[in-house]
Amino acid sequence: MDGADRRKGRFPLREVVTECTRRWFQDALKEAMAGDAAMQVLVAQMYQSGYGTPKNEQKASTWISKASRYRASARRVSNKHPGFDASDSDSDDEKNNLNL
Repeated sequence: MDGADRRKGRFPLREVVTECTRRWFQDALKEAMAGDAAMQVLVAQMYQSGYGTPKNEQKASTWISKASRYRASARRVSNKHPGFDASDSDSDDEKNNLNL
């Protein structure tokens, strides 16, 4: 892409998506640090997959440990893609309990 396109406000889609995922990670991290268990799961998933941040297994494990204090299902979704919420697994557990 040349400088004229950038001056017109045009950017490659790859750059736009990269910036959006980076900002999503930063927003999720801020909420996770404030104690939001769902965001702690999301941050762990993002560290696990390298989505919006460099991949870091140790940090992913730390965030899942924090989240699992509040949600038993957090560990089961730690290896899922970012955005797969622990509550998705919780609802599956409830369905299974009803069938018992």
